[in-house]
Amino acid sequence: MTPVSSKKTPFTFDSIEPESGLKAALGKSRADIIAEISASNLRGRGGAGFPTGTKWNLAAAAKVPPGGRKFVVCNADEGEPGTFKDRVILTEYADLVFEGMTIAGLAIGAADGILYLRGEYLYLRPHLEGVLARRRAANLLGKNVAGRDGFDFDIRIQMGSGAYVCGEETALIESLEGNRGEPRNRPPFPVDTGFDGQPTVVNNVETLAWVACILARSGQWFKSAGTAKSAGFKLFSVSGDCTAPGVYEFPLGVTVQELLDKVGGSGAKAVQIGGASGHCIPASEFSRRIAFEDIATGGSIIVFGPGRDMLTVAKNFMEFFVEESCGQCTPCRAGNARLLEGIEMLERGECSMAYLRELLGLCETMQVASKCGLGQSSPNAFMSILKHFRDEIMGRTAVAH
Repeated sequence: MTPVSSKKTPFTFDSIEPESGLKAALGKSRADIIAEISASNLRGRGGAGFPTGTKWNLAAAAKVPPGGRKFVVCNADEGEPGTFKDRVILTEYADLVFEGMTIAGLAIGAADGILYLRGEYLYLRPHLEGVLARRRAANLLGKNVAGRDGFDFDIRIQMGSGAYVCGEETALIESLEGNRGEPRNRPPFPVDTGFDGQPTVVNNVETLAWVACILARSGQWFKSAGTAKSAGFKLFSVSGDCTAPGVYEFPLGVTVQELLDKVGGSGAKAVQIGGASGHCIPASEFSRRIAFEDIATGGSIIVFGPGRDMLTVAKNFMEFFVEESCGQCTPCRAGNARLLEGIEMLERGECSMAYLRELLGLCETMQVASKCGLGQSSPNAFMSILKHFRDEIMGRTAVAH
């Protein structure tokens, strides 16, 4: 398969001089690199939003056992429904991602980088291996990177196997080690005890691309866009009932309506923000902002037009979670199946208000008792769709009765 671009507008990435971020980093101390990332207020672009500078600082300070080593892992297991912006970044800006990984290696004192690539993106591997080979030939990877004595750093690619749960960093690490992809108990955290029990930083594809941009332009440049709590730019994967789906870049803080106007989604009934694990936003709330302090997202935007059946949407998401739950913890394993049963009862007009309240109570239990983010977030779509479209859904039930 030939990689095809999905972007609709020029990205900031296009304006960054190749290797300018790495060149700037090589002229700084490890502490100064981390300080620059911290000053930018960059937060993880995979959805969790953890401050990147804080994560790097913890990994840099972590003690390595005798004979041990630190790792930088790029999470390219892009499995959230409706998300495809990392595929575009890896297709068109792989150098920027690998540059960001190299900067991370320098900052935390790691010699090894691993790109964990989604199994369905196997067609991208020859392209990415070619980029890595070219970087090694240019002394941008390997021994004494870019002529800096003592800085040895190289990157290898490891394929995932199509498991959604491996987007969670500890399940990803388990998979890297050749184990079943299941989330670990935390603490300890990967920055202390990650891959092979060593200090490990796991960052999303987009996060690492922005790292290279920040070192090239400065933390203050990045911080000048976005909001006080959600600095910088963000890439969004837009799909669904709109005239111009694709990948877009906006500063964080953009309103839902502003985004819809740009992608040809005016007149939408609702927007699912954050993929299947995100929240369904009705038209009455399109003035809300896409930012960590309001509606957080890893980048998935699914537009629903006025003709969409929202109960069918909820069922589609729950079928996905039933399939993708690793089954390790009861709240997620049993809870998702019970929610799907409830949706099917609603379809048949057999779900009473009392039982519906029980299902909502189950959702709250799953959010607090599930072991990882999959079970904690899987009830979100069901709860938000029911909240905002209860009349539509219960009206169907009344007709069925």
